[in-house]
Amino acid sequence: MTRLLLIRHGQSQANEQRVFAGNYDVELTELGCKQAQCTAEYIAKNYKVDKVYASDLKRAFKTAEFVAEKFGLKVIPEKGFREIYAGEWEAVKFDELSEKYPEDWDKWRIDLGNSRCTGGESVRELGERIINTLKKVAEENDGKIVAIGTHATPVRTTQCVVSEYGYDRIMEIPWVSNASVTEVVYEDGKFTLVKFGEDKHLADLISTLPVNV
Repeated sequence: MTRLLLIRHGQSQANEQRVFAGNYDVELTELGCKQAQCTAEYIAKNYKVDKVYASDLKRAFKTAEFVAEKFGLKVIPEKGFREIYAGEWEAVKFDELSEKYPEDWDKWRIDLGNSRCTGGESVRELGERIINTLKKVAEENDGKIVAIGTHATPVRTTQCVVSEYGYDRIMEIPWVSNASVTEVVYEDGKFTLVKFGEDKHLADLISTLPVNV
């Protein structure tokens, strides 16, 4: 059995500026660093992590570095854990998306599981990428505990697939907060969700908006 800890990155500059990041590469804010440090302490108290992977985007990689430091490890970059490639939406303010891309943006907000970022990835394509990457990492680390720095949409699609909701029901799944922890186990070729969006340890550091990236 492999235990996978999916950590959404701490608050990023894109979150603070209310822009859709996607693969737009931005740093953590001061609050984001505090959130990541708090989550690293939570994980160190509750798990013995053997490996740490992360999306190679700065906000997720830096979040993972706080965790890795607790265990004397180096973060292994993995592009498969990146946020959805947002195409023409990258670095565009949320307020402008409804004006520039009304049809695609409405689809994202109302029917996420069947949506596609204009000129970018669809949510289903992202979900397939994330699950395939998780499976690869799990099989390469059989019997270990692995921490993974990633993003909001990958975590949401993971729960969608692991819980067998189906993409048509993804709107029933909430966005996770910054620096929250989602735990999944992989055994005998099957994923099982253990906890989703754990963030009580963050106390008054919790931030959830903007939620998309």
